[in-house]
Amino acid sequence: MNKLVCFHLFNDYSGSPKVLRMLLGELAEKGMQIDVVTSRGEGALSDLQKYENVRMHTYAYRFSDNPLVTMARYFGVQIYTFFFALRYLFNRNTTFYINTILPVGAALAGRLTGKQVIYHYHENAFAKGAFYKLLARAMQALASEIVCVSAYQCSFLNRKENVIVVPNAVSEAFVMRLSPNPSEAFARRCILMLGSLKRYKGALEFIELARRMKEYQFELVLNETPENIAVFWKENGIEQLENLAVYPRQNDVAPFYNRASMVLNLTDKNQAIETFGLTALEAMSAALPVIVPTVGGIAEMVEDGYNGYKIDVQELSKVEECIKKILSDKGLYIQLSENALMCSKRYDLQAMTERIVACI
Repeated sequence: MNKLVCFHLFNDYSGSPKVLRMLLGELAEKGMQIDVVTSRGEGALSDLQKYENVRMHTYAYRFSDNPLVTMARYFGVQIYTFFFALRYLFNRNTTFYINTILPVGAALAGRLTGKQVIYHYHENAFAKGAFYKLLARAMQALASEIVCVSAYQCSFLNRKENVIVVPNAVSEAFVMRLSPNPSEAFARRCILMLGSLKRYKGALEFIELARRMKEYQFELVLNETPENIAVFWKENGIEQLENLAVYPRQNDVAPFYNRASMVLNLTDKNQAIETFGLTALEAMSAALPVIVPTVGGIAEMVEDGYNGYKIDVQELSKVEECIKKILSDKGLYIQLSENALMCSKRYDLQAMTERIVACI
């Protein structure tokens, strides 16, 4: 292989483009020729332009409040990337790398032109709607290899050949910006959550916790624009709380972990399953205890009472009690923090890169 062509639908600062950015950065450092095809605008993939051996190809794409408009734009991008991918028809030593199950147009073109097509599968399509299940079937038919991010996620696939499990990692550069200090973190009494405004991600429940627990500081980082956040606040009649700070999309979240005491993930398991949980890993890398859902790849990362706790968002009072328990017992907190940091070492970027390169 002398070229890797990567397709990612929407370039933002969510988990899947951040993982792709880490992987491509490692490969670019090793001298690999890489083309990246993604949406225009700022996101985790944007700074790959600093590498001379990486070429960026962008198109216009964004979400709409109208699902029909979003779907029309999505299919338009699939048609565009299908024909774009045909430019590599006569490039024999080229591999297509499909990040998430969404870029199906490029995957189809790759298969038709005899390319190796590797899917990096981040979602759990079988916990979503019929359209995602259809995309998962297409992936299993089109992929030369499939990289899953957790054993939980992998268990839902009918296909078993050329499927590997490679957990995500965080970059060394990110870890170097963290400053773990359990004693100081315990004293901050600050609870952090990073997510989006999708209903199942738990933003409203996080706000409810802040309303109930005025003795703690809450910080909510949303992968959204300030305008969308303002609309969400108005539509849901959310009151302003003195102990709640809300931030729009960020290109560097390390400072938030450095001033937090613990991190929550309140994804509703009845509406979506976290296949991995990058924010939980980032938190553990900062020596922060976590509270996560009871199922999914994210649950594989946490052992109750060891590096955090597993509690579903439906039991919000239990989440509240657990926060109070952790932040009122310094001995327990420091034990959880030290174990969280130790557990984070299992998720090594170099090991992740080597396994995916071997797959390629």
